[in-house]
Amino acid sequence: MGSLYAQNSPDCRTAIPVCADAPIAGVADGGGIDDFDPDFVRYSGCLEKGSNTSENIENNTSWYVFRAGKDGQIGFNIKALPVTGGPNIVTAEWDFAVYGPDVDCLAIGAGIIDPIRCNFETNDTPYTGIGINPENGEVGAPFVKQSRNTYDEWLEVQEGEIYYILINNWNTNFDDEAESFELTFTGSSVDADQNNALDCTLRDEFLGLDITVCEGDPPIVLSARNSPAGTDIANITWSVDYEDDGIIDNPNLASGPTEFEYTVTSPNAGRYFVEITTVSGTPPTVEDDILITFFKNPRWYFQEVISRDDLSDNNIVEIVMANPDGDYEFAINGGEFQDDPIFANVAPGENTVIINDKYGCGTTESIPFLVVGYPKFFTPNGDGIHDHWNVLGISTLINPVVSIFDRYGKLLKQLDETSIGWDGTFNGKPMPSSDYWFRMDYFKDASGIIVARSVRTHFTLKR
Repeated sequence: MGSLYAQNSPDCRTAIPVCADAPIAGVADGGGIDDFDPDFVRYSGCLEKGSNTSENIENNTSWYVFRAGKDGQIGFNIKALPVTGGPNIVTAEWDFAVYGPDVDCLAIGAGIIDPIRCNFETNDTPYTGIGINPENGEVGAPFVKQSRNTYDEWLEVQEGEIYYILINNWNTNFDDEAESFELTFTGSSVDADQNNALDCTLRDEFLGLDITVCEGDPPIVLSARNSPAGTDIANITWSVDYEDDGIIDNPNLASGPTEFEYTVTSPNAGRYFVEITTVSGTPPTVEDDILITFFKNPRWYFQEVISRDDLSDNNIVEIVMANPDGDYEFAINGGEFQDDPIFANVAPGENTVIINDKYGCGTTESIPFLVVGYPKFFTPNGDGIHDHWNVLGISTLINPVVSIFDRYGKLLKQLDETSIGWDGTFNGKPMPSSDYWFRMDYFKDASGIIVARSVRTHFTLKR
């Protein structure tokens, strides 16, 4: 087969599916997903500006995707081509990064995922890639900054795994001109079975792989132009299942012989379908679908946390998300972020939490929350230990009043933020060992509106 027609995709989410059956004529001219925010990619291995401090990895780039058709060894060659319509000289210097297996483009753009192979070194040859340089026999080796090693180690792939390739032209980053290259797959798996080493049916999934994005991101344009039907089109119909539950919610989003594209806007998540009816009737129809998920900005449930732990500095707090469909990390009181939403050893009183979506879909402001701690028991025996019972953190509340009752509902004592606590007496007489109830009434500022709150529970007096 001859070379495939040159295409370009500047975004990982619309990466071009490729196969091992022919050289791919590629072109790079685009920005890429999220432009690889430098606040994130500086932590992403060799993407940290390569060898030269002036490098910029996000000009003249293109994304490709392949799915392994068999277990085995996969590599590729990227060959720089002469300038189109110009002199027979090569002006591009190609670099690359490979991500996988089975990663999410949004995670790549947010800097969560590091490349598994990467080469952003200065090339002394028109070739770079994975495996062996066909020009000089250079064998791929692990990435070492400024090594001038233009080839990386082979990929050992498993059937069904999906990998993304970012191809970048560094040499002409700043002239805004597209450059051409040739991409050819290599390796023992390809040598043994070129037609099946990569899963060529990926090309038939012409809407692309499932997409995850953030609410508020730019619209997503789905295209049916590259379907196996080619130009043999009688009609195109778009539909959607918003809940992805097998029930079509709108069977006719758009329909007509020229409805090649459909635009999905935030936050209209769902599984989108396209059906192409052919003129020839061979095949009668061509279909594909794609799931689009919009991650929301972090939201939270709690307003305060009531603790029942014995020790005032040993409260356990769990941050409960209102929309747990993202991938979040949490930090309290200015500490380090952690994936676990449960924190131990949280002091009573007002604390703060920051919630960050690791895919870059948003970070909350510092959210205050209240931990009100009280002992489950106290022992007013005059030994100076647990002689008084009180609500810990009460001084952080607005106009708090704690009312203590016996089990028959008789009011024994009232405490406020200035009280040292209850000493276990009523009218100067010691109260017996028993369970006692308390009700705490207070006010809370909820977005500028003062609202009344109340907590009721019990504790134990021991003698």
